[in-house]
Amino acid sequence: MKISPLDIQQQQFRVKTFRGLDPEDVDAFLQSVAGEMEGLLRENSEMKELQARHSREMLDMAEKERELRETLLSAQRVIEEMKANARKEAELIVSEAELKGERIVADAERQLGGLKSRIEEVRRQKIQFEMSFKGLLESFSHQLSGEEQS
Repeated sequence: MKISPLDIQQQQFRVKTFRGLDPEDVDAFLQSVAGEMEGLLRENSEMKELQARHSREMLDMAEKERELRETLLSAQRVIEEMKANARKEAELIVSEAELKGERIVADAERQLGGLKSRIEEVRRQKIQFEMSFKGLLESFSHQLSGEEQS
């Protein structure tokens, strides 16, 4: 059974002539109790409203927290993907650099082989020239010695 402040204010008691309660005291007390009850009901209503607002705020905060966690996880995934892509790109660059280096070394070795061949050719031509020149000198020397004998 719910009792409202109005019920308390309108409550009537039978008056007994023999040692009964003073009706003014009873009415004053009932007015005081009704006022207190009205204040408590108002406070209870405010508390329920405050609790409902706090519940909504908590739900909003929980939603924001969930969104923040999702954003953080998404950012972590993007960072990991970027790291993986950077790692792959670095490996590709290193691979290309190694390949280019191998080509440069192969070209240098080929050029070195060509230079060695040319040096050998020049040496061979020098030896051939020296032999031809010696032969020519000997021929002139024989001619000179033969002319002196005659």
